[in-house]
Amino acid sequence: MREARLLGTDLRAGLRAGGAPAARRIRRLLRADAVLLADLDGPVARHGTLPAGSDTDALLAEVYEHGTALRRPPLCAAPLIVAGDLSGCLVAAGDLGEEDLGEVARLVAEHLDHAGLRTARVRIAAADLRTLRAQISPHFLHNALAVIAAHIRSDPARARGLLTDFADYLRYSFSTQGDYATVAEELQATQTYLELQRARFDDRLDITVRMAPEILPVAVPFLVVQPIVENAVRHGLERKAGRGHISVSGVGEGPFVVIEVEDDGVGMDPALARAVLAGGGPPARGVGLANVDQRLRAVYGPEHGLLIETAPDSGTKVIIRVPRFMRGVVAE
Repeated sequence: MREARLLGTDLRAGLRAGGAPAARRIRRLLRADAVLLADLDGPVARHGTLPAGSDTDALLAEVYEHGTALRRPPLCAAPLIVAGDLSGCLVAAGDLGEEDLGEVARLVAEHLDHAGLRTARVRIAAADLRTLRAQISPHFLHNALAVIAAHIRSDPARARGLLTDFADYLRYSFSTQGDYATVAEELQATQTYLELQRARFDDRLDITVRMAPEILPVAVPFLVVQPIVENAVRHGLERKAGRGHISVSGVGEGPFVVIEVEDDGVGMDPALARAVLAGGGPPARGVGLANVDQRLRAVYGPEHGLLIETAPDSGTKVIIRVPRFMRGVVAE
């Protein structure tokens, strides 16, 4: 059973990346004299020496033509059917039954299916991140530059500081460092954004940031916090009269990191919040929320999307809850 579980680790990145260790492990599982793994382009990996005169090319061609298991002593072959499609073949030599070979072939195909889903999730997340970068609000850019210009004469020192914040904001937002960042980096980008907004609100924006030190090095998808904060400012606080407050907090809860962004703005109907996450909200509202939600689900699985707690005139809280450690999620 342990060998069967570890086979999933071997094939995590696909057949070509993990074929060699997988073939070795499959040989032990089947107690075979030799094992060969192939995809539709031909052999990928083998372990052990196949009997002299074995015509594996002809055997593979026959399996691919008929899509069924075949025995051609001293070889036995079973197709790898991944998500309903023929994707490769498992060939083994030795005294073993077709039923055992077929069971292992199904196990290999299941792991390859999981690997394909993981790859698809990563591609979706990367595409969504590119989309988010392309949607950085012209409204915010215009307002930030207007605020900096307004301070040039009245408060040159603050204008210089805001200009530095603006440059840092653009540098981080368009960074090509990778798909992941640390919580500390996300927090720094968020604080830079909030300082620019505080100046635009004539200091009517109160900000509270509380982040547990132990989660600061944790890697999370790039640009997951700042878009939520931007949504809180634009759709929660801009429409509120008087002072507004926004808090960003994060803690570790066992194997999870929980980050919350809360505002005391105008709030929204819970049904609208659900529509926003589903991508069906008003075009001008919630693009960033839906994007972050999709990327979190793509990276961590469907159970790790955003949670929104809100009601009209009662503010909004958006909660991110993700694993502290996950294979492949590493800040560069």
